[in-house]
Amino acid sequence: MKKLSLEKVIFYTVFISTLFVLTYNYFHYSPKLGYDAPAHFSYVDYFSKYLPDSFKLPSDSDSREFFNPPVAYIFPSLVQVICRNVIDSNNFLSDCQSVYGNFTMILQALIYLLTIFINLKSIQKLLNLESYQVTMYFLLVSMLAVNYRTISMIRGEPYILFFLSLLIYFLIDTHTLNFKVERKVYLIVGLLIALIALSRQWGFLLFPAFGILFFHPSINRSRNYFKFLLFSFSIGFVLSSWFYFSLYFEYGTFTAFNKDSLGFNFLNKPPTFYLPNTEHFVYLFTNPIRPYLNNQFVTSLYADVWGDYWGYFSFTSQYLDIGRNQLEIGSYFANVNKLSVFTTTVAITCFFLANRKFKNHFVIKYISFSVLFSLLGYLWFTISYPEPAGDTVKATYIIQMFHLIIFSSSLYLESIKKEKPQLYKSVLVLLFSIYVYNFQTYLSHFPSDFVSSL
Repeated sequence: MKKLSLEKVIFYTVFISTLFVLTYNYFHYSPKLGYDAPAHFSYVDYFSKYLPDSFKLPSDSDSREFFNPPVAYIFPSLVQVICRNVIDSNNFLSDCQSVYGNFTMILQALIYLLTIFINLKSIQKLLNLESYQVTMYFLLVSMLAVNYRTISMIRGEPYILFFLSLLIYFLIDTHTLNFKVERKVYLIVGLLIALIALSRQWGFLLFPAFGILFFHPSINRSRNYFKFLLFSFSIGFVLSSWFYFSLYFEYGTFTAFNKDSLGFNFLNKPPTFYLPNTEHFVYLFTNPIRPYLNNQFVTSLYADVWGDYWGYFSFTSQYLDIGRNQLEIGSYFANVNKLSVFTTTVAITCFFLANRKFKNHFVIKYISFSVLFSLLGYLWFTISYPEPAGDTVKATYIIQMFHLIIFSSSLYLESIKKEKPQLYKSVLVLLFSIYVYNFQTYLSHFPSDFVSSL
């Protein structure tokens, strides 16, 4: 019997533990506990009322999430339609909410696993590896605690991650062919662009990099690339623009939101929003849960990526007495944040090293610019729509940026495995040890009997 290497042992351990996390959370969490859950459920309920006879999206009077494009709501709405034709009830909309919520959790868990698998195949293709089992990527991406909350709610971000993984996969081949591709590739990429745009408005932050790269000195500005951009984005525009034009005609802006913008002005936020003070750092490593990092960008985002700053897996503002005691979970998250300094350092350092090592590769440049535009675009949003407690600073909203950083950093670490095997193995073991300690952050702390009563 062939002995498994350390890498494969870790790979299969992470895979099995991921399946456990997804299964456990299904029985211990409900999408009804998610961010702005009532508004997302009212979106589905309104949308489903007109199916299958007509297609009608909610207005601002029907749901506070009216500004979201429809892709994430199609599946739960279809389940709602089936449910109301099957059950016997006096209130079909209300009684079917738990049904379509549970089915959505299952679908988004499958989408999450597919996203990881596609990215593993992309890394395999980029580095000409024999196996898709890229342990470093699987481990690093699985350490993002924000993943498990995001896929447990009715949201568009899981779909952005999925379509983005497919887009990167196709970009690898198109770049290899110097963008001299068949017309069906234009159609596929155009469709992916449209689906990203129709999943969540954050998806638009993934598009400017294509235009910037046309003028980048390391990229061959060929006629083929111009055609690729022209046809792919034309198809994407035709398929997705209808939704944004509907927002414009109804609300006077292509990027409507459920509150008025104050306009971009750094003075909209206090100085501590941009630069954490000593108190913020103390709380970050002692008790990193709401409200101790109120209206702070860096520390609250960090605490939400690796832990559960807003408490949606531990407690919520509606059920403070049901989740794990805040004082107990706060000290645990403090240790998680301390250990995650190493994870963050590895991810960011290797992200920049990857950009240097693969500086002439289109896909790596695309990822780098998409990370930049995602960060800047998200920062613009939080400044333009300020909340006193910083409620818009949630890692879920910009999860695409973290996944792109992990993709590039893993690519670099995998590329040096043969050059520096001891360094690679040391980093892998340390990360896996942190993964084991942080494991509770991936799990919902609500009891199953509480979830079944919702």
